[in-house]
Amino acid sequence: MSDEQFTENLRLLEAVLFATKEPLGERKLSNYFEDEIDLKAMLKTLQEEYTNKGVNLVRRGNAWAFRTAPDLAEKLSEYRENVKTLSRAAIETLAIIAYHQPVTRAEIEEIRGVSLSKGTLDVLFEADWIKPRGRRRTPGRPMTWGTTIDFLDQFGLERVEDLPGIEELKSAGLLDARPAINAYTVRGEMELPFDHPDQPEDDTELIEPLAEE
Repeated sequence: MSDEQFTENLRLLEAVLFATKEPLGERKLSNYFEDEIDLKAMLKTLQEEYTNKGVNLVRRGNAWAFRTAPDLAEKLSEYRENVKTLSRAAIETLAIIAYHQPVTRAEIEEIRGVSLSKGTLDVLFEADWIKPRGRRRTPGRPMTWGTTIDFLDQFGLERVEDLPGIEELKSAGLLDARPAINAYTVRGEMELPFDHPDQPEDDTELIEPLAEE
């Protein structure tokens, strides 16, 4: 690819990312180009170009988006969209899903030590912070849940492994001192989603992925 063509492709990539509100996955981004391209190299080049700008190109899992530079975020706080306040039950449920995914409803209840109301999962699902990850290949084939790209984007995370440790969550007041909370895992012990690129093949046999639309 000539330098001129690389520059034109880079301009197109920049335009696509600026035009979208939600982070776009690499597969979807590649659909905008007719020829074979080195998308990762282009994303890296674009990310470097915006390193010291008012907006940065950030990675959210395998998706990318332009976001306000962290040091300027507070100055724009009055224009930020208000996020619905979550209940204690919803916060704990979200934390369990994030640290244990893929996890079933029964497993969430076992960790929390109390029953989980259907509305709690509904709130997280409607916020697009969790999604079905497939059915576990056990009796009853229960549905498993995991976090989404929007979850990473909302909390400024590049990947699930960037989640804070258990002590950080407690000091921030997001976890209380009840015995059930000790069941949470820390970053180094997290179960990865069944479709995570680092997931060992043996682990995927336990989950039956949902059919893609």
